[in-house]
Amino acid sequence: MRSIRPPFTARREGGARRRRPLTAVVALGAVLALTATACGSEGDTAGGQQTGQAADDGKIQIPDDIKNRLKDHGIDLDKWRDGAWKDWDKDKWLREAQDYVNPIIDGLWDPDRMRDAEQPDQGVEEGDISDDQGVSDPTPEPVDAQPVSAPYRTGAAEAGKVFFDGPDGSMVCSATVVKDPANPGKSNLVWTAGHCVHAGKSGGWYRNIAFVPSYNNNGKSSAELESAAREEVAPLGVWWSNWAQTSTQWIEQGGPTGGQGAPYDFAVLHVTPEEGGDGRSLEETVGAALPVDFDAPAASEIGSVTAKGYPASAPFDGQKLFQCPDTPGRLSLSANEPTMYRIGCTMTGGSSGGGWISEDSDGQPALVSNTSIGPVTAGWLAGPHLGAEAKGVYDAVSKKFAGQ
Repeated sequence: MRSIRPPFTARREGGARRRRPLTAVVALGAVLALTATACGSEGDTAGGQQTGQAADDGKIQIPDDIKNRLKDHGIDLDKWRDGAWKDWDKDKWLREAQDYVNPIIDGLWDPDRMRDAEQPDQGVEEGDISDDQGVSDPTPEPVDAQPVSAPYRTGAAEAGKVFFDGPDGSMVCSATVVKDPANPGKSNLVWTAGHCVHAGKSGGWYRNIAFVPSYNNNGKSSAELESAAREEVAPLGVWWSNWAQTSTQWIEQGGPTGGQGAPYDFAVLHVTPEEGGDGRSLEETVGAALPVDFDAPAASEIGSVTAKGYPASAPFDGQKLFQCPDTPGRLSLSANEPTMYRIGCTMTGGSSGGGWISEDSDGQPALVSNTSIGPVTAGWLAGPHLGAEAKGVYDAVSKKFAGQ
């Protein structure tokens, strides 16, 4: 079997690009303790933190008990907004759900920084996919990624990019606006990969996560974006995540090459506009949000899916939205873990977290997976089958912000 890992990410250093494994992403705001939530016997979840309130001097107000807990990790919030978030130490990883902090930093994600951050109770019953466990279909033929027609708001309004900072610099994922059952028509939920939230078993939460819907909506080239205003790069604004939640399995088992956590490599973000916005939700702002299908069939019965994302590794540059339609097969990393969907696709790093869209039982488009892993040489992508664990994460975030 070829080496499997999350699609790669890269950042510019002195004008050169370095390829790096795409790791996680962060939540935002002041930390609030979160107890891992269970959904049935398999719905373990873990989460991030919630936004604090801004004081008159523009600084986030953090409760004293949370400040003290963060100081135990060597974090001084008074220095955080002045750049202390750039300091990384393996002993200061904010790993546990109640430990994470990431206040909004106005203007941090400017056009240059975004452009240069390239490439990291119900549900499916176990019996529905048990015949697939331990089985992998032949490697699919590559499917050439096709550019999505601009403007993206016309045909893919739910798609966007996630930006974040890790120890190796600024990186990106792709993501999808999804519906919120607790706030119908007014969702602020975004679906992405677990490794776009947390580094897995050897790391912790990442920092400064922001979601940009319809990134580069008009599909401008990299050269054209060199002089583009922020409104052209982020036409619908920058939305910071004030909560992030992923699976316990990813936190405990995930790694740079996917690890045993890959079948649980999903995450849900709750977002808020950087500059306060106009009172409209993310869904109202973009004009779209997809339902998540936790009852999608096994690969042999699902029919066609379309993966979307912003691939950033060569031959792509991360500035345009692409898609791959294909009929999924099965990829099993372990006989004891759920089998993943796999499709042929030439998208590369940066596409991680991007939504996989298929028709639900009513014939309507729905998100059924997200890009998780692929081979170093590209050619195919794999994503998790969304079951009880995924629904547990989704429901927990939805309920937390019910009515807000």
